[in-house]
Amino acid sequence: MKITKRILLIIVIIQSLILNANSFSTNDHRIAVLVNDQIITSYDVVQRMKMGAILSGIDITAENNNQILNSVVDELIKENLKNQKIQEYDISVSEEEYLQQELLFYRNNPFNKEDLNRVFELNEVKYSEFKKYLMDGISWQKLISGMYYRLTSTSEIEIQEIIMKNPNISKEKAREMIVQKQLDLKSDKMIRDLFNEATIEYK
Repeated sequence: MKITKRILLIIVIIQSLILNANSFSTNDHRIAVLVNDQIITSYDVVQRMKMGAILSGIDITAENNNQILNSVVDELIKENLKNQKIQEYDISVSEEEYLQQELLFYRNNPFNKEDLNRVFELNEVKYSEFKKYLMDGISWQKLISGMYYRLTSTSEIEIQEIIMKNPNISKEKAREMIVQKQLDLKSDKMIRDLFNEATIEYK
């Protein structure tokens, strides 16, 4: 599979760059950030950098390493804040819900589970980190939907505007897109509010 070989080559090349640049090892669990007294370790950061590079196929270079590092730390902080809210509302994800999301992921991406597992293993990325990433996404969507779905609304004008731009889309799909956009806006606002209210310490 050509794309898998390219991803594998990218990660093998960049792994030493990431670890050397930040003085981390794959077993390094030093505290990198405290988010409301919840810990994000240097190991978490390295795992996410490598996982993100594998999934997106990006090249991490000396020029963009710090930018990607900062982006990953910011992403992990927001995920940590989301998880705190998810725990507050006791949101859970069933194995069936996870498997459906995993199947959807592979349908929408140019690799399969076997290939991804192999690349993860060769680059010391735990598949459990990827599973947690998907499950966190499901949990957050369930939380936002539970809190705000009843407040969403759609109009016939909005639906027709979407269908005019995408003639192959059904009215129901157009309605779902409008609702999801409204939920995404609510999600973004909640994340900003959580971030602004949080106590964040960079170590």
